[in-house]
Amino acid sequence: MRILIIEDEVRLARTLADMIAQDGYIADLVHDGDSGLDSALTGVYDAIVLDVMLPKLNGFEALKRMRAEGIGTPVLMLTAKSDLSDRVQGLDLGADYYLTKPFENAEFRACLRAILRRQSEIIPEHIEFGDLTLIPSSSQLSCKHQSLNLSAKEMEILRLLMLNHQSILSKE
Repeated sequence: MRILIIEDEVRLARTLADMIAQDGYIADLVHDGDSGLDSALTGVYDAIVLDVMLPKLNGFEALKRMRAEGIGTPVLMLTAKSDLSDRVQGLDLGADYYLTKPFENAEFRACLRAILRRQSEIIPEHIEFGDLTLIPSSSQLSCKHQSLNLSAKEMEILRLLMLNHQSILSKE
């Protein structure tokens, strides 16, 4: 699974990426709202960790634009803005979870697992395209009467291509 982290505090972003990598996920880091929005709009992420107070474009506006563009990727807002009005605004704009800083690492990981579980419920047990059948849970690809096991990277690339076969995807 691939996670986008949009966080302007570089040290915190790297720490989050390290935690995510320990859980077996791939993390991409972006440090401003504009770049984060551009990355999110590619539609290749399984979840997004989004700060609110970002340079160029704040997290609330980035989230609002993501949802307006039809990006349904689960979003975990991770921010120091802890007022009730901020939490309500983030959730009303489409965040799936709102976690305030400072936070415990175990809680962050549990929140991320929770939104990823919901995302995995949306992904079908098998994906078909032409003669190909991909089973993401076992990383197995079948074509007619032959099958093979894929590496994690091969499975992720093929899953993205098969789910987005009507779209042009960037190499990122």
